[in-house]
Amino acid sequence: MPVFIINRLLQAIGVILVMSVLVFVGLYLIGDPTSMLVSPEATEIERQALRQALGLDQSIWFQYLTFLGNAAHGDFGRSFLTGQPALQLIVERMPATVELVVVAMTFALAVGVPLGILAGLHPKTPSSKAIMTGSILGFSLPNFWIGLMLIMLFAVYLGILPASARGETVSVGGVSLSILTLDGWQHLALPALTLGIAKAALIIRVTRAATREVLPMDYIKFARAKGLRPSRILNVHLLKNILIPIVTVAGLEFGQAIAFAVVTESVFSWPGMGKLLIDSIITLDRPVVVAYLIMMVLFLVILNLVIDILYMAIDPSAREKVRD
Repeated sequence: MPVFIINRLLQAIGVILVMSVLVFVGLYLIGDPTSMLVSPEATEIERQALRQALGLDQSIWFQYLTFLGNAAHGDFGRSFLTGQPALQLIVERMPATVELVVVAMTFALAVGVPLGILAGLHPKTPSSKAIMTGSILGFSLPNFWIGLMLIMLFAVYLGILPASARGETVSVGGVSLSILTLDGWQHLALPALTLGIAKAALIIRVTRAATREVLPMDYIKFARAKGLRPSRILNVHLLKNILIPIVTVAGLEFGQAIAFAVVTESVFSWPGMGKLLIDSIITLDRPVVVAYLIMMVLFLVILNLVIDILYMAIDPSAREKVRD
């Protein structure tokens, strides 16, 4: 196990280095940030002075190596717009995104797993066909369209839920949380539902497929032959063996949502990391964009490592493969 973890961490370093080069070069080729920071009437001398102040007059490789050296000490540069450390801006927005994704994934699992098992146990019933039709719609419809429809229904027509912002928050250990207030839940409901619908649709399909695969197995037949209660067969023999694909998919979707909840946060003006990324791209705020993408690559690599460890904890045969 330690050797496996060390190998994965070494792979992570390589992935982060490659990603940092691609991001840095890509952003370098997209326009001049000084055009967003100075007045259109500014002289060329003023523009050049700003480039020197920001270090943009140096070659791209000198800028990259300088960034890499500073990043090794935890310094990802300062925002061109606010002058604040880029990492600080990301950390300040992180609780809002994590809170949104945790609620969305909790909803997705709470809805997706039971419905997927139901559809897998009774595949030919009308209820199962309705569940699968709903999952196809939830998986196919774009997030922004679902969000706009929810806003039209609950915020415009019914007027019972707010359509934007985060709402009232409570500070717990220096972290602002909106799930501890009623107003926070009201603001959180629509974006979490928007994000959770697509995730629930995917989990329904994965759970149904895993259930259909496990049902014909000999241990299920043996449990039925022994006269075990259906609830025990379901909770012990079936659920335990379909956890592997569910944990894998749910973990990957959680990471993907954390890193790229951009559309949902933009539709609902949710003050999370995705909204920060969009604003930074529009204003060509390179340090924030580079810091965000590198932090997300690191997060996804670590999350994949955690998923692999959970996979081995659930499936003993996976542990044997690692030892071999």
